[in-house]
Amino acid sequence: MVKPRKAPTILDVAKAAGVSKSAVSRALLGQGDVNPDTRQRIEQAARELGYVANAMARGLANSRTKTIGVVLRDVSRPFYALLQAAMQQEAENRGYQVISMTSAGELEVADALRALRSLVSLQVDGLVIASARLPSEEIVPFIERVPIVVAGRRETSRGITSVFCDDIDGGQILADHVFGLGHRQIAVILVNREYSLSQNARGQAMIERIRASGGNPVVWEVESDFVAADDVDARLDGADVTAIMCPTDPSAVNLLERLRQRGISSSEMAVTGYDGFGPLAVPFLGLTTFEQPVREIGRTAIGLLVDRIEGLTDQDRLVALRGSLVPGRTAGAPAIAHPVPSQ
Repeated sequence: MVKPRKAPTILDVAKAAGVSKSAVSRALLGQGDVNPDTRQRIEQAARELGYVANAMARGLANSRTKTIGVVLRDVSRPFYALLQAAMQQEAENRGYQVISMTSAGELEVADALRALRSLVSLQVDGLVIASARLPSEEIVPFIERVPIVVAGRRETSRGITSVFCDDIDGGQILADHVFGLGHRQIAVILVNREYSLSQNARGQAMIERIRASGGNPVVWEVESDFVAADDVDARLDGADVTAIMCPTDPSAVNLLERLRQRGISSSEMAVTGYDGFGPLAVPFLGLTTFEQPVREIGRTAIGLLVDRIEGLTDQDRLVALRGSLVPGRTAGAPAIAHPVPSQ
């Protein structure tokens, strides 16, 4: 059995480059004045030896690891993939590295909690929680140990800063658009609150806005946006609606395919999504949706977290970012106008 090769140390690099340990440290950390030729020799020796600095040990020495932990719900969803990319870039701009923990599919509550604990044990300087299923009460016990920012949903617990798209505003704007097209009998797919606070909030906002405008919201409750098309397909027969509002873009596209199979065109049944980014949002598809400022959410979350880490602020903040309506060809005026229901 071949034994694993011992990891090279800073002393090995110093010996190979013919310099002192402190010179290696200054050169690799970019600190102090190091002769360019010496720096090149040190960097070459480090590459040849495969030397990697121990960030944890360095963190113990200066009380910081310059790392940020991120708990991501599901990177197979465009929202979390784009969010991660934006956070990664902003962290690098601020001089931090990101350690992400996620899952190949949906990150369940127990998994998200284990990921949070693992990141705290790695002594990260701060945490971003981007998992809509992790309850606030599971996060609160950690806020005294490490700065935390929640990205993607509104938080109400004291001690937790959150950055999110204003789903109430988004739901209202999208509902106003559908109502303005002339639809009065409007189905709203309402996702279970325990599955997604954000999707539930936008659905509730749509329902309330339609009702307040004088329309008739037909509420179709579902467990998740993943199964929305299946659940709605079973309710279409005899449904007296001219528009269906979906909680996400993928659920809207899945529903459009079900309608196509039934021979129902977008001129007969208006369909809206919610997200407005990634391949499903290209103009060619023409999906009527609401665009979330996901990149801005990611950048803002990291910026606020680093400010907390570096002592630039100690205030909790709720940062609600506004998105924008994306009109498309999947939602037009109803073929037959419905009268406004009597109040």
